[in-house]
Amino acid sequence: MNEQLSQDELKKLVANSAIDYVKSGIIGVGTGSTANYFIDALAQIKHKIDGAVASSDATAERLKSHGIEVFDLNDINGMDIYVDGADEITEHMHMLKGGGGALTREKIVAANAKEFICICDESKYVPILGKFPLPVEVLPMAKSYVARELTKLGGQPQLRKFTTDNGNLILDVHELKIADPIEMEIQINQIVGVVTNGLFAVRPANILLLATSEGVKTIKKDA
Repeated sequence: MNEQLSQDELKKLVANSAIDYVKSGIIGVGTGSTANYFIDALAQIKHKIDGAVASSDATAERLKSHGIEVFDLNDINGMDIYVDGADEITEHMHMLKGGGGALTREKIVAANAKEFICICDESKYVPILGKFPLPVEVLPMAKSYVARELTKLGGQPQLRKFTTDNGNLILDVHELKIADPIEMEIQINQIVGVVTNGLFAVRPANILLLATSEGVKTIKKDA
């Protein structure tokens, strides 16, 4: 394997490897640059599947542009797999996501899938979450209150100049010490006005496909 692969080349490599997990039916698809490469690869085998559920408007448009039918989540009974990237992931399969602002829909679609397959390059594989700021989606009227509550948890929230597909705002929380991702995810979600946060720990990934200079490594969550 060429050790000089760029980050984009690594993303494409790992996205292509995820195609091996696509068998049939309806596929859940995430949002972001790595997920986009997966969509492009999915287009090559679209005859094998019935269609996809998108985690964002941008993903839906990219799927449609390849002639892949996009289903409303309310019209199906679940999916075998959900494929998405991560901003950070640990050996315990706990993830920090939401850099692209689609965290709420990503979490909803992931919850409906039997398996979460995370695809990312080795720069996202970390011993502890939190170097990347934690996105928290909030209702607009609650942004100041939620920011104060997040500050009490030791974080430094900053309002992102961004509106989610749901019409909400995002606070990016810097300097959080996320020693227990499951507890932190639950605690933040209990703050009134929070829609959800970018910790995917209560429902972690089942399989991590990690692009490295030596190729794609497969890491599975312990049963």
